[in-house]
Amino acid sequence: MTTVAVVCTAILGVSALVAVVRIVRGPSMLDRAVATDTFIAMMAAAVGIEAVANDRTVTLPILVALALIGFLGSVAVARFAVRSEEEA
Repeated sequence: MTTVAVVCTAILGVSALVAVVRIVRGPSMLDRAVATDTFIAMMAAAVGIEAVANDRTVTLPILVALALIGFLGSVAVARFAVRSEEEA
């Protein structure tokens, strides 16, 4: 199990690095929003891997909070993008 956790963590680390690059260099606001949502999903996956690897259930509230933040952030950006297009 330790090898699987290490491999998954390495893959998530590389993916998170790519997402951070997209957040910093994204050409538009929507690209940055998608990269941020992806980054939050990867953080939730990393917390889930840690919970499984260490056989913990106390991280469930953290997973729920990350899911809520990701969802509300996506909804807020989508609502903002719709308003920006209507005004243009």
